[in-house]
Amino acid sequence: MQNDSTRMNTLAIVIGATGGIGNALMHALRQSGRYDDVIGLSRSGTPPLELTSEASIKASAAFVAEQGTPRLIVDATGVLQAAGSLKAEKSWRELDAEQMAQAFAVNAIGPALLMKHFLPLLPRDGNAVFATLSARVGSIGDNRLGGWYSYRASKAALNQLVRTAAIELRRRSPNAVCVALHPGTVDTGLSSSFAKTGLDVQSPDLAAEHLLEVIAKLTADDSGGFFDYSGAKVPW
Repeated sequence: MQNDSTRMNTLAIVIGATGGIGNALMHALRQSGRYDDVIGLSRSGTPPLELTSEASIKASAAFVAEQGTPRLIVDATGVLQAAGSLKAEKSWRELDAEQMAQAFAVNAIGPALLMKHFLPLLPRDGNAVFATLSARVGSIGDNRLGGWYSYRASKAALNQLVRTAAIELRRRSPNAVCVALHPGTVDTGLSSSFAKTGLDVQSPDLAAEHLLEVIAKLTADDSGGFFDYSGAKVPW
């Protein structure tokens, strides 16, 4: 993704840095030595970034802008279910307006506000990537099992937001990339309740390695796309 002319004085940003994948991405990026600094942002960090608070997103973006120029921004946030407040629905009988709003707030609206405040930080010239973690179950064309209404729909909305933002980003920064990535089934709190025998479950460290390999191969022509952890395109 980078060459020698863009390596110095650059930042990598991981949003959701305390999660399983986010923490692994932080470690892998620091080990790579490709960036002058790797900054992790989360609700428990300084400054705190809370996806449901645009003010905190704006303040975090301002903080990053003071540190340098981000060449890589990875949004590693997302929610499938939460104890006592959000569950993955198996049927339309379980649909609940408040729970759906919560899923959309974290999986779609929050990332959209991240794009609003962080995409302008990407350089106008040279290579740069904004990648957000989507999910294969957000693919409409690949939906053959049903269920998980709110999660599927909110990730599908995220994919459309990425596609739309990528078009605008191209006008400002022709070589920048904005993509959605499917990390696969990863051994984290998000997927642990749904792990099944036979699934290819990756460790967070392996998932981070695969994601960074995909990111490294992205070009401007890939902007607005949806890719899995092997680099293959995922159907919309």
